[in-house]
Amino acid sequence: MEYRYSGRMANLNGTATREIFKLLGDPEIISFAGGNPAIECLPTARVKEITNEITSSQDFARILQYGLTAGFPEFRELLAEYVKTAGINGAKTENILVISGGQQGIDLALKTFIDPGDVILVENPTYLAFLQIANSYEAVCKGVDSESDGLDLADLERKIKKYDPKILYCVPTFSNPTGKTYSAEKRKAIAEMTAKYGVIVIEDDPYGKLRFKGEYIPSIKSMDKAGNVIFVSSFSKIISPGNRTGVACAAPELIRKMEICKQGTDLHTPNLSQMITYEYLKRGYLASDLERAVKIYGKKKAAMSSAIAKYMPEEFECTDPDGGLFIWGKFPKGIDAVKLLPEAVKRKVAYIQGSVFFAEPEGTENYIRLNYSYANEEQIDVGIKRLGDMFKEQIANLKGRK
Repeated sequence: MEYRYSGRMANLNGTATREIFKLLGDPEIISFAGGNPAIECLPTARVKEITNEITSSQDFARILQYGLTAGFPEFRELLAEYVKTAGINGAKTENILVISGGQQGIDLALKTFIDPGDVILVENPTYLAFLQIANSYEAVCKGVDSESDGLDLADLERKIKKYDPKILYCVPTFSNPTGKTYSAEKRKAIAEMTAKYGVIVIEDDPYGKLRFKGEYIPSIKSMDKAGNVIFVSSFSKIISPGNRTGVACAAPELIRKMEICKQGTDLHTPNLSQMITYEYLKRGYLASDLERAVKIYGKKKAAMSSAIAKYMPEEFECTDPDGGLFIWGKFPKGIDAVKLLPEAVKRKVAYIQGSVFFAEPEGTENYIRLNYSYANEEQIDVGIKRLGDMFKEQIANLKGRK
């Protein structure tokens, strides 16, 4: 049969991270490709304890019924307090929407605002799944130059004036893929500039709690005086990615529009997932579990930085993040990380080619993203050595051709 797909499917493919998981059935492959939290950081005992109590309670039938699209009222009240940890004070339940993971918050925001052909500004580079979601709504993404402390404000204003975008999307804290963090000054300027020009900001914050050094910086949403910032956060990296639970915080009228969109998407976030997350936060488990997890991630990041210094070619340049899950690297022009990925997999190591993180990927084949959260420290050392050997060979070949 000849299938008559929608026009939007022409620009859609599986994301690179999801596709590469298909290669990783081989347990010998050391993967720096995904963004999974470390298995040892998942609070399995706590979640088991909570789940057992919920499923054996007399009120369990309530969990099996349909729920409110916006989320359990008591959970929304708790989340209105939770977002204070991002500097967002004064939130009420009408500012809160329970979402099925951070990506749903992004999807609902785009569904609320984007018509085919609308322009969205993104940092160059940006989260690859966002680009896929934007493509599904037939938006046009344009990249904004970035610096070590965040977006290039002059380039941001120039592109706002040039493209009249509806939305700016950014990951200001421990960005995926670069690991960079925006300064407080940049955040304030972004809040003010986007308000001035009537641009909605989607502030994606899945990694903000995973800081192992440096000073905490309040969210852009905490500096929002115009009501144009949608703050999206997830519990995937700090409790459970499989639970698919997150929070969106925005002006009440925006939350209501996103709630209407969610009704047609999944009706509501699963009640059991909501209740597990609610009880976990209510019982105060997060602080001590986070402290332990952050120490583990700090050690893994240090192990990867050490291995990079030891094994990678001297021409390799990379970021030095204070938290999150990723290191972003750049090789000299002429090194094609896209074409070299199959060779890396043959050597039993995987990474993500950096080109997939750019709205306009031409000429970005020499970038890679490395994840340090999933592999153990021994695997990190072995895997980076394998990559280092491969890229040194390629750079030697490149120099030999000149």
